[in-house]
Formats: sequence, C-alpha cells, structure tokens
Amino acid sequence: MKPNIHPTSYRKVIFKDMSNEYMFLGASCTNSKETLKWEDGNEYPLIKLEISHTSHPYFTGKMKFIDTAGRIDKFKKKYAKKDS
Repeated sequence: MKPNIHPTSYRKVIFKDMSNEYMFLGASCTNSKETLKWEDGNEYPLIKLEISHTSHPYFTGKMKFIDTAGRIDKFKKKYAKKDS
C-alpha cells in the first residue's frame, strides 16, 4: 500500500437514521458539530443519515416514500443567495 494516503483522524461516532431514530456506534473521520451521549456514558460526535440498513427498502423489503420535495426545498433554502 502507498504510505500516507489514508486519513489518520478516525474516531468513534454515533450514526443516527433520521427516518426511524435508529442509532449505532461506528468509526469515521467525518466532521460533525453535534454530539450525543451514548449508552456507555461517553459523548461522541453525531452523524445524521437519511437512510440506513434499518430503513432501506432493499433490507426491509418494504417500499417507503421518501420526502424528496421537502429535501429539495430544504436545499434551495439553505443555498439561496442572501440579499445584502
């Protein structure tokens, strides 16, 4: 393997599926401004997910409506040019 190409900032983080509130502890180097207390009493960075293995139709066998219109409006609102 090539040296010095992999991130070194891996740490434990909490992943939270926002569609069904399922959470699990994993490792990531993704930045997060939010933290959450885990079952072990420690506080870890929180990474919010739209879909995880507990809500994805492939794993659940159920089709689920995903609010794409709401996500588009949210995107437009977030990145709209602000009038000065």
